[in-house]
Amino acid sequence: MKKINLAISGCMGRMGQQLIKSASKDKSIKLVTLTENRVVNKKVNGIKPEYNTEEAFNRANVIIDFTIPKCTFEILKIATKLKKKVVIGTTGFTKKEEDLIKNFSKKIPILKAGNMSLGINLLMYLTEITSASLGSNYLSKIFEVHHKYKKDYPSGTALMLGKGIAVGKNKDFYKMIGKKYLNKKNFPYGNKINFNSIRKGEIIGEHEVTFSSGKEIIKLNHEAFDRALYSEGAITAAKWLIKKKPGLYSMRNLLNFK
Repeated sequence: MKKINLAISGCMGRMGQQLIKSASKDKSIKLVTLTENRVVNKKVNGIKPEYNTEEAFNRANVIIDFTIPKCTFEILKIATKLKKKVVIGTTGFTKKEEDLIKNFSKKIPILKAGNMSLGINLLMYLTEITSASLGSNYLSKIFEVHHKYKKDYPSGTALMLGKGIAVGKNKDFYKMIGKKYLNKKNFPYGNKINFNSIRKGEIIGEHEVTFSSGKEIIKLNHEAFDRALYSEGAITAAKWLIKKKPGLYSMRNLLNFK
C-alpha cells in the first residue's frame, strides 16, 4: 500500500508533538514535513522544521493543522494553490472565519473538527438527540475543564457541543450563545447557552452538557485521559480525507453518524 505523505503544522506545540508520535507509529503514514512559526535549530524526528511555504507543503498529500486561526488561513491559502488536503484541529474561529473555511472547501477537501475524539463526537450526537427530544422548558449550559496552558475559552469542543444543542432545537447557534465564564465555581442556566471554562493543572479535557427543567437535570459528559485520543483521531481523519473530493467534512462524516 502506498504511504500517505503527511505534513504537520505547529510541530513544536503540545498537539504537534503528540501528532508526530502517532504518525511515527502508523505504517501507512510517511512524515515528510514539519512546520513552525519560528526558527527551530534542530531536527525533530529526523526532519528540520520549516516555515509554512509552498516548498514545504508541496511534499505532502495531506496537512494536519493544530495551530491558531491566523496560521490556519496561511496554510489554507498555500494548500489551495497546491491542491492539498487539510485536516483542521485548530479552534477559536469567528463566524466570519468559519465562512471563509467553507469557501476554501469548495476548492480542496477539508476535514474540520473542534475535537477529533470518537467519544466527543458521539457525545455531540447524543447532545443533538437530547436537545431535540426535550421541550423548550429545558434550559442548557456547558461546563469544560482544560490544562492551564490552553488560552482560548470556551474550548472548541464546548462550542461544538453548544452547536449540537442548537441543531437539536433547529436554531442558529450564534444567536444562542449566552455568557462565557472563566474559572467560576458555579454558573447559571439562561435562556441562551451559558459556558463555564476552568483552566488548571495538566487536565487533558473534561466536558459536560447539562439540561434542566427545574424539576430534573440531565447530564451528558466525557473525560479524556490521554492526548493521543486527539492525535490518533486526526491521523485517521487524514487517511479518510485522502480519497475525498473538495468539500467541508467533519468527524461525523468519517464516523458515519446520521
